[in-house]
Amino acid sequence: MEPLEILECSPPLTREPLDAQQAAGVARVFKALGDPVRLRILSIVASRAGGEVCVCDITAAFELSQPTISHHLKVLKEVGLLTSERRASWVYYRLVPETLGELSALLTLPATTVPATTVPATTVPATTVPATTVPAAAL
Repeated sequence: MEPLEILECSPPLTREPLDAQQAAGVARVFKALGDPVRLRILSIVASRAGGEVCVCDITAAFELSQPTISHHLKVLKEVGLLTSERRASWVYYRLVPETLGELSALLTLPATTVPATTVPATTVPATTVPATTVPAAAL
């Protein structure tokens, strides 16, 4: 299955509504991220120095079977969050930063200036409180 072109034409949510096809594509990505194991896998890959992780290191981070980890990795690849490269007998996974950038752009609220609310001025009598000295023994 080809990775989704989830946001190529998708506007930010605050500018205009997504159409049905755009919403379905974005929902698939969020559904993939809605699983705690997949979210952890994405975090492991994203936080790794060098930007890639061997499948053996991903599998070692969980108390799950290798086929289960493979399933989760496949889902993340199908929605375009990860890519992989086989090197000899190991597969290395990398984050697709463009996909995360597109999700971030979709959810980013535009910077707006919120008008200050005006509060009617009230007259508060000024009071002067005399300074007092507290003996050190009282502290």
